[in-house]
Amino acid sequence: MDLSISPDASAEFLAAVDAIRSAEVREEIHLKQIEEPDKLATHAIAFTAHIIEDLATPADAGTGRFVLLWEPDMQESWGSRFRVVCFAKSPLETNIGADELGSDIAWAWLTDALSNRNAAYANAAGTATRIISSGYGSLSTQADHAELEVRASWSPQSYEIGQHLEAWQDLVCIMSGFAHLPQGVSSIAPRSAR
Repeated sequence: MDLSISPDASAEFLAAVDAIRSAEVREEIHLKQIEEPDKLATHAIAFTAHIIEDLATPADAGTGRFVLLWEPDMQESWGSRFRVVCFAKSPLETNIGADELGSDIAWAWLTDALSNRNAAYANAAGTATRIISSGYGSLSTQADHAELEVRASWSPQSYEIGQHLEAWQDLVCIMSGFAHLPQGVSSIAPRSAR
């Protein structure tokens, strides 16, 4: 993976970026480096991902963002100098969006993806949100629709950040109905075989 990074970045951050360069990019995902957010950390690198259009209907088109932050001094709230901040979002069937367990399942997908990729982490925090939208007025003819969104952060416990990027891609794919689910977990929105 060809990445653009400031040449004056710290050696520790550059080691993490090298691990990202060797990360697998899932075939369902279009991964793109984007400009990192300003003033969140001394060094950062950011990516967006979305499901490749040829592989998904608009109803399956998941998306997400991944940001790796680094500070020269240990951050007390992070318990580390590194922090991953990410989000993943995907449409889902309205009746499934109404299921109260949907948020718990989405969070389990994230933690299982991290575990399956051997991405050691600590101090995880986040939210899993189910949104159901109904149209009114001139939009009253629109069918109800739902989305599932996970916003999370955690502190990687090594420079092997590539594993964290891979786990996040897995989450985006799982939320979009693709295979490779963690053992013992089934899809929240079963879709036809691809």
